[in-house]
Amino acid sequence: MSDLIPRLVSQAGQVILGKDHEIRLAVACLLARGDLLIEGLPGVGKTTLAHTLARLLGLEFQRIQFTSDLLPADILGAAIFERESGRFSFHPGPIFSQVVLADEINRATPKTQSALLEAMEEEQVTIDGVTRPLPSPFFVIATQNPDTQIGTFPLPESQLDRFLMCLELGYPDRAAEQALLRGEDRRAVLAELEPVMTPDDLIRLQSQVKQVRAAEALLEYLQALLDYSRQCGRYRHGLSPRAGLGLLRAAKAWALVHGREAVLPEDVQAVFPAIAGHRLSLTGEQSGRSRHIEEFLEEVAIP
Repeated sequence: MSDLIPRLVSQAGQVILGKDHEIRLAVACLLARGDLLIEGLPGVGKTTLAHTLARLLGLEFQRIQFTSDLLPADILGAAIFERESGRFSFHPGPIFSQVVLADEINRATPKTQSALLEAMEEEQVTIDGVTRPLPSPFFVIATQNPDTQIGTFPLPESQLDRFLMCLELGYPDRAAEQALLRGEDRRAVLAELEPVMTPDDLIRLQSQVKQVRAAEALLEYLQALLDYSRQCGRYRHGLSPRAGLGLLRAAKAWALVHGREAVLPEDVQAVFPAIAGHRLSLTGEQSGRSRHIEEFLEEVAIP
């Protein structure tokens, strides 16, 4: 099991060039049983990253292209009347898959966006009064374009808080882009990928995340970060208890990704921007990722 994570990161890096840190964060997010939001301009590899992770993890994959006319039933499924049997039969939607890619999620209306809330929180959906469990493991990987682009509906705070991490994929650096231009088409490289682990392997790695130790002093540091977000007065809303629990899980997963059995303050700092960036908005801001996370970390002392 010890070599599975390095192999996963290495293989993903052959498709998504020059984004090793973002790939490690995405892997840590999935090991921590969290849902992932990927931001960036069209064409920087958001969808490719999601598809790459699903393929390497050996998981069932469904892509939903979010548009302004998409309905909740298009995601969850619906009961269809069958004339032969004279009764309604439920036809599951694409949400019933182990990895669901919600592509350009902010192009759908808030009503359609909210169809994912129960699935992301409880790994189940309720349709026509019947609760149906989703496959295990289950992840939502969503992509969104900048909210300055035409035809977008910003995700509300309640929806953003469901995503454990939010990554921002920018342009690749010069060396990575030159390698991209000289190399094989990324879709061809993706098609040749073989899974590096099975769903059972992933579940075992997720259980190992729970066994990573967090000392009392580390928990005090994490609590100090939460308290500062709520009391400093710079932000419209502080970090929620769900964010605090997610930060601890993500820090443990980051430690596991790097082969450690205990969490260090550096692990918390490494994942903190991806955990807090989409949850914290400066007072007076309408929406968007806070640009002051690095200053935030500098102002909270490590115990």
